[in-house]
Amino acid sequence: MKQALAPSLKIIENKIHVIRGHKVMLDKDLAELYGVTTGVLNQAVNRNKGRFPEDFMFQLNSEEMKNWKSQIVISNSSAKMALRKPPYVFTEQGVAMLSGVLRSKRAIQVNIGIMRAFVQMREAMIAHKDLAQKLSAMEKKYDHQFAVVFDAIRQLMEPPPVQPKGRIGYIVSKEKE
Repeated sequence: MKQALAPSLKIIENKIHVIRGHKVMLDKDLAELYGVTTGVLNQAVNRNKGRFPEDFMFQLNSEEMKNWKSQIVISNSSAKMALRKPPYVFTEQGVAMLSGVLRSKRAIQVNIGIMRAFVQMREAMIAHKDLAQKLSAMEKKYDHQFAVVFDAIRQLMEPPPVQPKGRIGYIVSKEKE
């Protein structure tokens, strides 16, 4: 199989949003990745409704729709976006279930890429959380003499502040000799 069928992890990660506390992908974004129309994707899902319980797929409500439009597509009206009704969103499990509904070679490769993106995002979140927890545990375990060390580590974890650069060159005196 050709690897060119799968989109890059960065492209996929940019299409993953957090809605209702779940990492999800919009039906229109999935359709674009799979190379089908949103209507074709939703039709395949509707034919297999039993495979998509609410924790796999749900439709945005009007409040979520307003928030989504303001965050993602500020300048486009619903008409320009071709939205007649709120989109469906798919959780990681819903995306995995799509591979059983859409059976093209492209769908298989896209699903593999999406699963890798979800895993990579989860691992990054866990690693950052684990590091902060370990640092807190160590700080509690050791006495105050190591406070300086822990403060230094915390400072290293934060990005450095941007400082203006000084002027370069000679200072010319206006006095005449």
